[in-house]
Amino acid sequence: MVSSGKLIEYLDGGRFLCAYVIGAQAKRLHLINQNGREMNLPLSRVVHCSDKTHSVDSSREELTRELIKTAETRKQFMGKIDLQEIWELTSDESTQSFSPSFLAELSFGKDADDDIVAAFLRSVFEDRLYFKYKENKVIAHSSEHIEQLQKQREKEKRTQELIELGAGFLKQINTCSKKDLPKNDTCDECLHIIRDFYISGSDSKQAELAKKILKASGLNRPHDPFHILVKAGLWDKNENIPLLRNDLPVVFPLLGIQQAEMLLQQGSDKLFQDPARKDLTHLHPMTIDGPTTLDFDDALTVEEQDGNFLVGVHISDVAHYVRPEDPLFLEAMRRGTSIYFPEGQIPMLPRHLSQGICSLIQGEIRATISFMILLSPEAEVLKVRIFPSIIKVARRLTYDKADSIMSHDKELTILNDLRRKLRNKRLDAGALLLPFPDVNIHIQDGGSRVQVSLADTDTPSRTLVSEMMILANTEAARYVADRMAPGLFRAQKPPKKRVVHGLDNDLFLNSKQRKMLSRGELLVSAQPHSGLGVTQYTTITSPIRRLLDLVMQHQIHSLVRREELRFTEEMCKDFTSVIGRTLARANNVRQQRHRYWLLKYLEVRQDRPFTALVLDCGPKRTFLLLTDILLNIDLATPSRNKPEPGSRVSVKVTRVDALDNTLRFDW
Repeated sequence: MVSSGKLIEYLDGGRFLCAYVIGAQAKRLHLINQNGREMNLPLSRVVHCSDKTHSVDSSREELTRELIKTAETRKQFMGKIDLQEIWELTSDESTQSFSPSFLAELSFGKDADDDIVAAFLRSVFEDRLYFKYKENKVIAHSSEHIEQLQKQREKEKRTQELIELGAGFLKQINTCSKKDLPKNDTCDECLHIIRDFYISGSDSKQAELAKKILKASGLNRPHDPFHILVKAGLWDKNENIPLLRNDLPVVFPLLGIQQAEMLLQQGSDKLFQDPARKDLTHLHPMTIDGPTTLDFDDALTVEEQDGNFLVGVHISDVAHYVRPEDPLFLEAMRRGTSIYFPEGQIPMLPRHLSQGICSLIQGEIRATISFMILLSPEAEVLKVRIFPSIIKVARRLTYDKADSIMSHDKELTILNDLRRKLRNKRLDAGALLLPFPDVNIHIQDGGSRVQVSLADTDTPSRTLVSEMMILANTEAARYVADRMAPGLFRAQKPPKKRVVHGLDNDLFLNSKQRKMLSRGELLVSAQPHSGLGVTQYTTITSPIRRLLDLVMQHQIHSLVRREELRFTEEMCKDFTSVIGRTLARANNVRQQRHRYWLLKYLEVRQDRPFTALVLDCGPKRTFLLLTDILLNIDLATPSRNKPEPGSRVSVKVTRVDALDNTLRFDW
């Protein structure tokens, strides 16, 4: 029973305080503590109560002096207590629960008075390794529990050291040059903790530790970790953060690299020994691509035959080198596609293949799948043959070069005439061309200078290539579907509404029509594709950079060689899931990176006027398209003189931060 005159101890903020009880109720005590403070305390907070009853009739100052003296005495007693020794003495006992006075007497070898018992309890609370206090009893920990607590203490000690060392290191990064920074495992660990936190935020494994390190170093702004990592040399000043946050594979596994190196050692003799593979090296194929293209996966030939035209679309036979059971195929499934950024690319296949043995390089013997399509003068498909082949590219043309010689180059003239007729047939079937310029981003001086230019996608040579690829892809889909084999087919239902009819280069109408398109689908059976104006469609013409095309190439191989189907319907369904997931991630990263560079372009052009096309004007927001860089923005709709959709207006950048993805415009 705690009554007036008892000297009690309680914890306040982790610190023991002595106090005299000067009044007591059933559950609350009125007391004066060693700080001279008079207060009420719940009875449940009392840790120790003296057996002795003291006089509390003295002055407050006198009582306070007595309490301070008692506290000092008990603190001195604590220095004589060895909890480990007491624990070892109790380890053979049949019970683990003891009275505080019993253990205090063990410690001092004599009867324990109030000060000794209180000192022992203080020691138990200060070092909780061997004992814990619960309901007026001291509980001895098991040896297993002590081992766990020791490990936890070591971990906490290591954490605290890391916080202190890490904070000091981060401060050094801000003040020292890179060459003067210390290099050790602790510094590296700190940087990787900060890196993971910046990428994954609270989802990172050591988010709380990262926050503590950053707080201790005074780095409290959202992008401080980014700038620290740049200064430390771990990241580039234009590091591709969306790529890191989506955890897309960049480096190829060792088994994949080894397979690629083995493939490089194969000569071309084996190709000629395949009885199903036709030798077409007597033809003179041409490639038509951009000036910076490094992976060439398609080539074209054309020759006149009795008034008709035999068009050859020759696709790199990646399936010959990359089989479904191979490490490289499994890696292609992880990636799904090559991703192209203004600063470079992440290929689906190692460059040994994508820019080497699988690339249709001028003058090199290459394995291909050839689509030999006989067209009438009116571009009607008369006959189609598909087979594995061998070619040697005779000409490498850029789009600009092809455009410049098209009028007097016989092969290009024929192909261009067929291109126009094939396109018109698709338009008659309801195709929507909706040409948009390509946005070309040019990076100079390591990203310090960014230039943006628009390139016409509707030039003769570009549309020539696209029409021939659409033709080959359509015939590939027909070939698989006619044999009732499962595959991967692209389909699209008719648009919700049509505002464009035929070929139209109007940017406003094409933008409006794009918003009304039905979503594309990836199916295992053929369905019409309204946007292309064809009754069935797949893609097989880019196997170097698309998993879908590689899968379909394998399926066609098994059909043309009359072998068992490489992929069942169930396997094809699995591929649709894999491709849908990987493409969504890749496209998300590509779009974010594209926007980042456009914002970098705008950063040095603040307050400069830009022409914008008004796409839609609602009561609160107006949606626009910057015509110089084809970037969508929106602004608050003005209360007066609301702009008309389709009109062009002038806007200016008021705030832009590429790293923060912040962009604001004003009228």
